[in-house]
Amino acid sequence: MYQYLAAAPPTAGNSILTLIVPFAIMFIVFYFLLIRPQKKKQQTRNTMLRALKKGDKIVTIGGLHGTIVSLTEDTVILLVNDATKLTFERNAISHSVTSEATSES
Repeated sequence: MYQYLAAAPPTAGNSILTLIVPFAIMFIVFYFLLIRPQKKKQQTRNTMLRALKKGDKIVTIGGLHGTIVSLTEDTVILLVNDATKLTFERNAISHSVTSEATSES
């Protein structure tokens, strides 16, 4: 009886289905474990960068702490100490210190 099942040629629909289903399951798993959380993180970062305003205390991706003196569409001028002003790209900002301090309280 088992010899007939093993000797029967697989149907075309069955072989395609056995190839597509595992790839679909892997795509769904990757979407929920990798793609979706990354999109959410990127969206919160973009929201934070758009919400920056003059006087906010921030930290750059290099670890430099400063206060925003002026903003343009793509650059930020930081006041590091009393006399030093540095210009950075807006994308170089890691996080805002003032928003974290208020959320922890």
